[in-house]
Amino acid sequence: MPNVDPARFRQAMGRWATGVCVVTTRDRERDLGLTVNAFLSVALDPPTVLVSIGDESNSAEAIRRSARFAITVLRADQEDVGRRMALDRPPEEKFRNLPLRRSPRGLAWVEGGLASLECHVVASYRAHDHWLILAEAENIEIGADGLPLLYYRSHYSEGDPPDRVRLPSGNPGGGAASRF
Repeated sequence: MPNVDPARFRQAMGRWATGVCVVTTRDRERDLGLTVNAFLSVALDPPTVLVSIGDESNSAEAIRRSARFAITVLRADQEDVGRRMALDRPPEEKFRNLPLRRSPRGLAWVEGGLASLECHVVASYRAHDHWLILAEAENIEIGADGLPLLYYRSHYSEGDPPDRVRLPSGNPGGGAASRF
């Protein structure tokens, strides 16, 4: 087995720009949620997604119990939502005054996202310190157009109207505009 330094691995993976989503579920009549950037489309027929959630998250076990979760794909101007939902705080603090709407089955979707999906779990796999959760989308809403919130080199993107996203450069405090 190769001996890879975890810090070096994190640095390498930080070079991969990802979108940012909020994953929510319900547990005992309360909302739970977290920010993820490990989310991807797996198949179109049936529409299937995969999300990776750390096993220390209270949401991971709740999703596995309920077999349901919702995803909201965040816009570039929703960085505050991404940061808030990434905090290790009680759910009541994360959701306080957060603009939400309910999916058809009552899960929380963040208002104003680029897209929202309501999913049911078809399988989950333990992968070291994470759960890989495979799910089929049951309901989908497409939000208004906008730039996505991106995560790159441990920083969120900066929206730059109307067809550019500013990503952090290698220089502290600097940014390099890239067309998407």
